[in-house]
Amino acid sequence: MDDRAHGADQSLGNATHSRGDEDAEEGVMTVENMLEDSAGLSAPHLSAERFERGRQGCCERVVINISGLRFETQLKTFNQFPETLLGDPRKRMRYFDPLRNEYFFDRNRPSFDAILYYYQSGGRIRRPVNVPIDIFSEEIRFYQLGEEAMEKFRDDEGFIKEDERVLPKSDFQKQVWLLFEYPESSGPARGIAIVSVLVILISIVIFCMETLPEFRDERDQRTVAPTANGTASHVQNPFTDPFFIIETLCIIWFTFELLVRFFACPSKASFSKNIMNIIDIVAIIPYFITLGTELAERE
Repeated sequence: MDDRAHGADQSLGNATHSRGDEDAEEGVMTVENMLEDSAGLSAPHLSAERFERGRQGCCERVVINISGLRFETQLKTFNQFPETLLGDPRKRMRYFDPLRNEYFFDRNRPSFDAILYYYQSGGRIRRPVNVPIDIFSEEIRFYQLGEEAMEKFRDDEGFIKEDERVLPKSDFQKQVWLLFEYPESSGPARGIAIVSVLVILISIVIFCMETLPEFRDERDQRTVAPTANGTASHVQNPFTDPFFIIETLCIIWFTFELLVRFFACPSKASFSKNIMNIIDIVAIIPYFITLGTELAERE
């Protein structure tokens, strides 16, 4: 009996000693954890990385603080769009607050409801009615939702989609093409557009004046010159006619503009198929036919 009692006391002592060792070890681990936590507070990037790993390994929840208004969602919601600000861990890391274990953004609070819904719905973007268009478009750019989201937003708001400009590859041709094809691109381009409009108006006025009887009668008058056999011949010089001179100047401008646009265009085939360019060519050709006929008659 004494031996059994002595053995029991020894076992109990060993167990107590073992628990004491475990408690001591546990106490050491607790101090180490406290040291790690304090080190984490002094190193925000390490704490943020630990927070990210903890979120991904546990419940995968993340807290977003928008100017004091806190939102909580799952991390996998943001991971659907890894190219965005909230979907890329490296991009959103700079906004992490290690003291509160949350991401803080000093941005427009009403807009974030729609931003968060964009992630939750898989890409649907809707502007809140109480948020102006310009502010919401800035929020889309800030959170880096991408051009596709911006296009959806513009379509939903009724913006007219601008046609994509096809420009030449050469820098010189690109500048010339913008100069003659897009008047809104620069001041000189607007000047060339104004000159073209004025030349068109002058050409129309000259064409109308040529049809008036008084001007047509003056053009029909011919200079009478005596010949050797006593007969008279009627000599007409159309190259001194003011109408012909003005028309020639207009045609020179139209031809110059057409040739420059043709050599500077990004696609010769598309340029040749354009109906407006075809009309320009058809409007110029009759002048050269008339000029050739007049020269042939003079010879």
